Amino acid sequence: MLRSILLLKKALLTLLLCGSATAQDDDALTSGVPMAPLQAVANPASQAEVELGRELFFDVRLSRTDRVSCANCHDPEKGFSNGQRLAKGVDGREGKRHVPSLINVGYIRTLFWEGRAADLQQQALLPIQNKAEMDMPLEVLEKKLNGIADYKRRFEQVYGGSVTADRVAAALAAYQRSIVSNDTPFDHYLRGDRESLSASSKRGMKLFFGQASCSRCHTGAQLTDNKFHNIGAGDPADTGRRAVTRRREDHGAFRTPQLREVAHTAPYMHDGSFQTLKEVVQHYNFGGVTDHENNHRDELLEVLYLGEDQVDDLISFLTEGLSSNGNDLSRGKPQTPARASKR
Repeated sequence: MLRSILLLKKALLTLLLCGSATAQDDDALTSGVPMAPLQAVANPASQAEVELGRELFFDVRLSRTDRVSCANCHDPEKGFSNGQRLAKGVDGREGKRHVPSLINVGYIRTLFWEGRAADLQQQALLPIQNKAEMDMPLEVLEKKLNGIADYKRRFEQVYGGSVTADRVAAALAAYQRSIVSNDTPFDHYLRGDRESLSASSKRGMKLFFGQASCSRCHTGAQLTDNKFHNIGAGDPADTGRRAVTRRREDHGAFRTPQLREVAHTAPYMHDGSFQTLKEVVQHYNFGGVTDHENNHRDELLEVLYLGEDQVDDLISFLTEGLSSNGNDLSRGKPQTPARASKR
């Protein structure tokens, strides 16, 4: 009922605004964006460590069944997500959450939607052990990889010793830190190229940092506050961040994702419930109000009353403005070491 009332108000406002917009010059549209360009992520790893991590990332032998790799869920062709609503692991087991993209993951302070991992190395080992994902005990993984001669040699070269779970995690983390997008038209704009964004994207950018209030949470050079919010999407019974902190006020709160390459990471939200960015924008347009009762919705949310043209401009910024121009975020699937007897 509440959502129906908001729809009526929005329709009336759109009629009032129709035809009232006047042409604004480019400076008025694009001035005052409060952020700096995204810099390269700090990655102390050597190239050899990054390459080792990349091979492990694509190797199905990290799973119990030899059929599931990290890249099955974090596919470079799908924005380092999986293009499905939920994660799928060994034996077709379905997870409870949408697969978060790994693009710019090296900048993120806490990992997973509810922030249960403190860093990338801790995060890397959890899906490997999870029975719904790769279902591989770490002691079995160590024995298995030490039985592959090339891996044994490479770990000796990079780490000065045999394969251990901690070293697998370090290599995977090194590779994931190399998955960086910072060459979008928006980044070019921030570096001074005022022609890098289309007119629609510029209007959308102005909305993003203004009336649409996106930058309340998608802020800073990374376009995320690295915090957790209940934005009214998904099952209200999902505890979210509360499962980690045990605090009632964190019920249903999930991490704010970064937004570069967001056009390639559909579906959206922690539960994959929205198939398109238009659905996402309209959800926020109505202040996160849904037909489900939610007593924990973030107080930052408010009805935006964006018209259809404004919605289209905002989507233009999210898609055109935040997508790299042919930037290869990850090379193709590498050759993985052949299985060999333990030496």
